[in-house]
Amino acid sequence: MKREDMLRNLREDQWDVIIIGGGATGLGAAVDAASRGFHTLLVEQHDFAKATSSRSTKLIHGGLRYLQQGNIALVLEALRERGRLCQNAPHLIYHRAFFVPSYKWWEGPFYGIGLKIYDMLAGKLGLEASKHLSREETLGALPNLEPEGLRGGTLYYDGQFDDSRLAFTLAQTAADHGATVLNYMKVTSLIKDKNHLKGVVVEDQETKEKKELYAKVIINATGVFSDDIRHMDKPEVPSIIQPSQGIHIVLEKHFLESETAILVPHTDDGRVLFMVPWHDRILVGTTDTLVKEKSLEPKPLEDEIEFVLKHAGKYLAKRPKRSDILSVFAGLRPLIAHQGKKTAALSRDHSIIVSETGLVTVAGGKWTTYRKMAEDVIDKAIVVGSLTECPCRTKTLQLHGWLDQVDPSDPWSAYGSDRKNIEKVLNEDPSYRELLSNRLPYMKGEVIWAVREEMARTVEDVLARRTRSLLIDARIAMAVAPLVASLIAKEREMPKSWEESQVKEFKELANIYLPQR
Repeated sequence: MKREDMLRNLREDQWDVIIIGGGATGLGAAVDAASRGFHTLLVEQHDFAKATSSRSTKLIHGGLRYLQQGNIALVLEALRERGRLCQNAPHLIYHRAFFVPSYKWWEGPFYGIGLKIYDMLAGKLGLEASKHLSREETLGALPNLEPEGLRGGTLYYDGQFDDSRLAFTLAQTAADHGATVLNYMKVTSLIKDKNHLKGVVVEDQETKEKKELYAKVIINATGVFSDDIRHMDKPEVPSIIQPSQGIHIVLEKHFLESETAILVPHTDDGRVLFMVPWHDRILVGTTDTLVKEKSLEPKPLEDEIEFVLKHAGKYLAKRPKRSDILSVFAGLRPLIAHQGKKTAALSRDHSIIVSETGLVTVAGGKWTTYRKMAEDVIDKAIVVGSLTECPCRTKTLQLHGWLDQVDPSDPWSAYGSDRKNIEKVLNEDPSYRELLSNRLPYMKGEVIWAVREEMARTVEDVLARRTRSLLIDARIAMAVAPLVASLIAKEREMPKSWEESQVKEFKELANIYLPQR
């Protein structure tokens, strides 16, 4: 998957479907449309999964909180999609044990019954059955759990993944089926004919060249920026997106010396809190904070950091401090607004809206249900664009790199069957097998692969999303930025001045991922 090849495809200016937005929703729609045989183009103003889609809790799950809220339909849909994704991308999705601790007499039976219902709703697409653990069994499995007042708890299973790796896999899958997908290609305006949407004007963010592109139907899948495109279409339409910020902190593995994650079922703001093993670190989150401003790079708030530390400290024997944080990152959920509701109560369902001009907007939802969102929006696009009727294929469509029985602890597992091709790159130069840092699981050759085959263009692309170095440890990511810049510059034949500006820009970005003193 090479950007140069994709750019050559833009010589064609007539498409069946143009998708704006390269996050989970847009990439899923591109896979669905292309696999049905539609001539498909996806454009993303920055990098794939730049925003919300690379900042999740890294879980493919039904959503226990939605079960508590009584939203059985959403839980059922998410559990079905979890099962399908486990089958369609076993190299990316793996089972993770979660533990719900009980410190009060009623919590054990209450959460135990709820999790049995969760198992039952999953049906034949379920993972493993939940079970009760005694206090002794609990401390054996989770020695770092706060022991005072502990009565035991319930063990259950959900799916875990690396969100940005799934995003690139979707981009590659779409390309495998003939789609053209382009990062750093911004839509600057819409083209209309007699109040009917006909196309878009795009600007290459690297060359600043503009081009008019036409399609039978245009899909707006820009997440928290959905209203920007809707207002480009019709300035007076009311906004539908209420951004909600969620943050995660990353800690050393010794805070939770277990492969079992912890679910705190009820925090002060009515959310759940996860403490999850991820890339040999512990990921802790999340918050739910109403925000007014949308940003490609949202900043964690001081209150959010303190909130996560406080609740993690209630359940861990060793309470984490600010100085223990390796990285902290924020993402914005594209929730559908309803007047007067708290963000925790806003719908996680997705909505599809068709404007008078024919712009199809899909918003809301979450990673777990990306495939169903894509199916629904392409079904709608077929009607709006008068496309040839064609059934959805993605329920059983194996994603790019499909490989069964991989070891999720292997940092290369997410590459799936592409691993053999990466080996060829590593064999080009003995130095390519060297690690970027002894604190990171990534080799120099993976940077080369990311540039050649995954359309990585910048140091940020490599350290934030092709690898997860920035999220794993922001200080280490800053330290290896010059090395990564030199590797990219050599591969892309960029001058020394480009390297220097890239390192400067990345270090400025990485400072956002460190809690301010």
